[in-house]
Amino acid sequence: ILVDEYQDTNATQYELLKLLVGGNAPTQARFTAVGDDDQSIYGWRGATLDNLKRLPVEFPTLKVIKLEQNYRSTSAILRAANNVIGPNPKLFPKNLWSDLGEGEPVRVVDADSEEHEAERTVARIQSLRASGLPHGGPQFKELRDFAVLYRANHQAKTFEKALRKAQIPYKVSGGTSFFDRAEIKDLCGWFRLWINNNDDPAFLRAVTTPKRGIGHQTLAQLGVFASKYKVSLFEALFSSSLGSLLSPKAVGSLHEFGRYVNDLEFRARRTLGAESAKSFLLEWLKDIGYEKHLYDGEDSEKLAAARWTNVLDFCDWMSARCGGQLEDAAGVSTSNEVKSLLEVAQTVSLLSTISERETDQNVVTLSTLHAAKGLEWPHVMLVGVTEGMLPFKLKDSGESGAASVGGSQQQHEAAVEATAVHLQEERRLMYVGITRAQRSLAVSWTRKRKKGREMVAALPSRFIAEMALDQATTKEDPRAKLRALRAEFAQKAQEAQAAQTVGAPGQKVRPL
Repeated sequence: ILVDEYQDTNATQYELLKLLVGGNAPTQARFTAVGDDDQSIYGWRGATLDNLKRLPVEFPTLKVIKLEQNYRSTSAILRAANNVIGPNPKLFPKNLWSDLGEGEPVRVVDADSEEHEAERTVARIQSLRASGLPHGGPQFKELRDFAVLYRANHQAKTFEKALRKAQIPYKVSGGTSFFDRAEIKDLCGWFRLWINNNDDPAFLRAVTTPKRGIGHQTLAQLGVFASKYKVSLFEALFSSSLGSLLSPKAVGSLHEFGRYVNDLEFRARRTLGAESAKSFLLEWLKDIGYEKHLYDGEDSEKLAAARWTNVLDFCDWMSARCGGQLEDAAGVSTSNEVKSLLEVAQTVSLLSTISERETDQNVVTLSTLHAAKGLEWPHVMLVGVTEGMLPFKLKDSGESGAASVGGSQQQHEAAVEATAVHLQEERRLMYVGITRAQRSLAVSWTRKRKKGREMVAALPSRFIAEMALDQATTKEDPRAKLRALRAEFAQKAQEAQAAQTVGAPGQKVRPL
């Protein structure tokens, strides 16, 4: 019997194991358990380290084989991992080592806000793809070689927006992509129809969300008509012979919808800049009654409100991409190229369509730390490493004591012990994140982060200090590196252009 990921088993599974090897004395039991007490991160779903503690007690002839050589990561990454996990109590002490060499130093990237952090993460990806690692050997420049890891699902949204802005394809593991949420796909369906009237899936999504008095039977008949004459659904609704199949009322409703789509497209083409785009989008959502549609479709008012907040965030992002005079999270005003709302909708629609049809997995991975366990990437960016996020909402012993005022000393001690156990599991989660990296690791934190709709001050996680990194090599600004690379490329392009134009009058310069 082989039990893999043994540290993630629960009490019931341990009893099952004993039954499977039962019938013999403990000294005669035959099984192999593969596990790592430093990677036990599923306590919230019943996994317990007690199963590892009980093995040598209940099976006294247990033979422990330590697998300390790591074939994945460089020495710099493993040293940070060993340092972080050091304060945790050990069931089976070990020290990971590697013969892959020292490698690239682990970097710490600080940022002003979550948006700033996402920009720096994208800049790091672009920089590593452009210049590679500062040594020979494999450079790992494919998109699939990069992963962005975070503590909680909601953190993905900011990074998705930054990657889409840079037109870098990605996938989300361990949660639903912000752009795959039903409410966002609803709006993208409308945009796709503005851009391409022949997009039948987008037509069906837009005409039914929200409902506009055009029933399934009418749409089914329209589909039969479109198939018969080999035209799109949108083109079919304006056909003069459609009235032979549908009632005047149904035809009138379809014509009204078609004219409305054409009008939206016409106005979006002439809507320039962020301020005008936001006004347009909010007016359009009010016109189609989308907020009411969300609340009517949800039993939970809280869930409906959360979905509506997603819609507003999406509109903010869309309108910001239309450019003009913008103010960032730090209150700094910047001027960007002005685009029409239709241009931005076209880019978003293209990315939405490609995402639906994407089969090639050469994409950047966005993943929660829990979902990343057991996986590895050449380049890992561990983001949002702030107190309150990693470790997650940790109470100190003072808070625990305050909570138990009026209770027994035993209750207070139990609360303190629970906090200590929670911190140990969070530290193991950080350890898992660090050890996903093969060749390069960057850990980032923000001075401010969003809490609901507000910005609150944030501190770097205690785990960053526990990594005990060399302060001379740890700090990095990926954007500065990317600017230097771009300047270098521009200089080389100018030199190449100059070389081609040098020569006596009338002399032909032959291209290489």
